[in-house]
Amino acid sequence: MNELSGPAIAPPLHLKFDDNRLLGALFGEHDQNLARIERELGVSLVSRGNQLAISGPAVQVEAARAALSTLYQRLKRGLDVDRQEVDAALRHARAEEATREPNLFGTAGADGSAVRTPRRHITPRTPAQSRYLRALQEADLVFGLGPAGTGKTYLAVAIAVAQLVKGRVDRIVLSRPAVEAGERLGFLPGDLRDKVDPYLRPLYDALYDMMPADQVIKRLSSGEIEIAPLAFMRGRTLANSFVILDEAQNTTPVQMKMFLTRLGENARMAVTGDLSQIDLPKGTRSGLADAVEILDGVEGVAFAQFSAADVVRHPLVARIVRAYDAHDAGRAAGAGDG
Repeated sequence: MNELSGPAIAPPLHLKFDDNRLLGALFGEHDQNLARIERELGVSLVSRGNQLAISGPAVQVEAARAALSTLYQRLKRGLDVDRQEVDAALRHARAEEATREPNLFGTAGADGSAVRTPRRHITPRTPAQSRYLRALQEADLVFGLGPAGTGKTYLAVAIAVAQLVKGRVDRIVLSRPAVEAGERLGFLPGDLRDKVDPYLRPLYDALYDMMPADQVIKRLSSGEIEIAPLAFMRGRTLANSFVILDEAQNTTPVQMKMFLTRLGENARMAVTGDLSQIDLPKGTRSGLADAVEILDGVEGVAFAQFSAADVVRHPLVARIVRAYDAHDAGRAAGAGDG
């Protein structure tokens, strides 16, 4: 009888770096980046001068090599490397080994997957984000679907800001359904902005993260950037614009059709939402679910699906999402047995 063998152990792999000045940032303070890679991949990393020896199972060694190489290339292009970027490189390296999918994180900036905004140089942190950014740059209508924290809206705003700054569109239109108020905002105190701002705050936050505050204020005043509840979109044609609908799971089918048909000449749309977080009244079908079903296969429409593995907030958020998904799946299975 043959005994089961463990993972194939590769001979130590040696990486050589040609710019010693970048090694401090690559390895991290007190070698914390190396320690994180060792812990996450189960490899051993030993540095000597400008060389790094990687030991461990063959698959993990290759993933570590890919992650370190892509981080080093980031530094050579003048980009920062922090804990979030290390985690992103690890996610991409694992995905590349599992699927042989090209590691777009490693070539960000060279292949167009990076997004330059006035305040930030934004690169994808998961393979799904890479595919999503590509879709946003190529398709006229893109649906970003998945849990909170996966960057669906943030990356769409980044593309919109980049295109506005480059002059490829004349304005950005950002919208959300104010479902918590039933979009009947008149009873709320204050002027129009006071009424709608609580529902649109995440969109403002993304803008201020990508543009200096004075530019955001100026462009809001001039109409180059417009932020409004979904109800305000009725009857309009949005041309030469980048249009984003956030929290789209809380639209009705009628609202979704109304919004999608606002698309005018030289305009693009991104529609983002999480079909597991629908806040509509019980029995009301989500317009996002409706659109995903109806528009599947339509030319010019792209879909990007995210999962808990793509959550790029605090690591605990991904575990929370997975726990809720498992709980919901168990509850659904129990209901099916009844």
